[in-house]
Amino acid sequence: MSGLADKRKFYINGAWVAPSQPRDLEVIDPSTEEPVAVISLGDQADTDAAVAAAKAAFPGWSRTSPAERLAYVERILEIYQRRASDMAAAITAEMGAPQDMSLNDQTAAGSYHIETFIEAFRNFEFIRPLGPHAPNSMVAWEPVGVVGLITPWNWPMNQVTLKVIPALLAGDTVVLKPSEIAPLSSVVFTEIVDEAGLPAGVYNMVNGDGLGVGTQLSTHPDVDMISFTGSTRAGIAITKAAADTLKKVALELGGKGANLIFADADEKAVVRGARHCFYNSGQSCNAPTRMLVERSFYETAVEQARKVAEETQVASAHQPGRHIGPVVSKQQWDKIQGLIQQGIDEGARLVAGGPGLPEGVNRGYFVRPTVFADVTNEMTIARQEIFGPVLSIIPFDSEEEAVEIANDTIYGLTNYVQTQDGARRNRLARQLRAGMVEMNGQSRGRGAAFGGVKASGRAREGGVWGLEEFMDSKQISGWDPEA
Repeated sequence: MSGLADKRKFYINGAWVAPSQPRDLEVIDPSTEEPVAVISLGDQADTDAAVAAAKAAFPGWSRTSPAERLAYVERILEIYQRRASDMAAAITAEMGAPQDMSLNDQTAAGSYHIETFIEAFRNFEFIRPLGPHAPNSMVAWEPVGVVGLITPWNWPMNQVTLKVIPALLAGDTVVLKPSEIAPLSSVVFTEIVDEAGLPAGVYNMVNGDGLGVGTQLSTHPDVDMISFTGSTRAGIAITKAAADTLKKVALELGGKGANLIFADADEKAVVRGARHCFYNSGQSCNAPTRMLVERSFYETAVEQARKVAEETQVASAHQPGRHIGPVVSKQQWDKIQGLIQQGIDEGARLVAGGPGLPEGVNRGYFVRPTVFADVTNEMTIARQEIFGPVLSIIPFDSEEEAVEIANDTIYGLTNYVQTQDGARRNRLARQLRAGMVEMNGQSRGRGAAFGGVKASGRAREGGVWGLEEFMDSKQISGWDPEA
C-alpha cells in the first residue's frame, strides 16, 4: 500500500496514538475505484482507552464556565474556516462529492452548524425558573457525561458538527467514531480540534466499523449517551445494544420523503424537486424521492422530471462544475442497480436513466439519474430508501389521497408541499407525519432542528434543541432566588 496517505492513528487523551492491534482498511476514491488512504480499525482496547480518557476529563470539563467552552468552539470555527480547502479535498476523495459542492455545501454545512450553535449557546439559560407559580422551583440543564458519537459517510461534516459541537458546549466529553468508509474528513476535523487546544480527553476519535467500535461504544458501561446517524437497521441494533446499560440514545435515521405537487404549484416546483432528489447523488436521508403529483398535472410533471434527469451531468468528483459525482462505494452501487431493476420488473414506467453506468464512463461508482413514473406506493422503489439518484412519481386525485400515500411509509423525516393555496399548505403541514415539512422551496429557518419520527428516529439536531439533546434536565425545589 505504498503511496497511500497513512491515517492509521487515533486521537486519544489529547495525542495521536497508534492502534493497539492494527487492522488496516483502505479508503477507496469512488470516482476512480483506487485506494487513496489507509486507516486502522480500532479494537476493544482502543475504545476502552478513549472512553477512559473522556471519563477522566469529564469532571473538569463539565465544571468549566459556558464562556470558556464557547471560546474553544469559536477557536474551532476559526481554524475550520481556514482549513476549508483541506476539508473539501478530503470529502471529495472519500465519498465522491464534486469539488465545488464539497467546498460550498458539504464543508460549508459544518461552518453553518458551528455558527448556529454559537448563536444559540450565547442565549442559552442553564438554570431557568419553572414559572411564577413556583418561585423556588428551577430547571437546570446539565451535561449527560461521556457521549459516543457515530457519524455517517453521506454528509460527514454536517453530522460531525451537529454532534461534536453541541456536546462540547453542553459540557460533555466525547468519543467520535466516523464512518470507516469516509474517515478522512474526520481526521482533518480532529486536527482542527487538536489545534484549538481543548484539554486532554475532552475530545477523542477512534476509527472503526459498526460491529467493532460502534458496538463497543453502544455497550460500554462508562458511555452515558450514544448519538447515531445512519441506517434504520443500524439504529435498531444500536438501541438494542445500548439497552443493558440504559444509555440515552439519539437516532437520526433514514427517510423516504414525499413531495406533494398540486396543479397550482409554481412553475419551478417539479424541476426543484427532481434536482433535490438527485443532489449529492441521491445520498441524503431527507431527499424527496417520492414525487406525488395531482393527476391533472401528472404527465406534464413526468416530462419535466425526465428533462431534468437527462440534463443532469454525471462526472468525476475531481472536476469543477454543477454535475453529480459517484455514489460512495461498490456495495452501494450494486444495491441501487438492483433496486432500479426491481422497479422495472415490478412494472414502473422507466422515463429516464436506468441500470448501468452513464454513457462514456467505464470506472467509478456512477449511477444514471433515473426517473420512474406510474409508481404505486406498494412497489419496492416506493417503500425502500434507495440512497441514489432515483425518483419515483406517483399520481393522486385528491388532497386526502395525497396525505394517505405520503404517510403510508415506515419513515417520517422530511415531507414537501408545492401549492399556492396557503390554507392547504397549513393543513398539510399538520397532517403529514414527519419531523420536518418544507413548502414551496422554502428551507427551514436558521436554528431550526433537524430530525424525524417513526423509523426516521426521533433525534433533534441543531439550534437550541440540538444543545438540549446533549443535556439532562434537573428539577430543583427550594431554590433561594436571593442567594
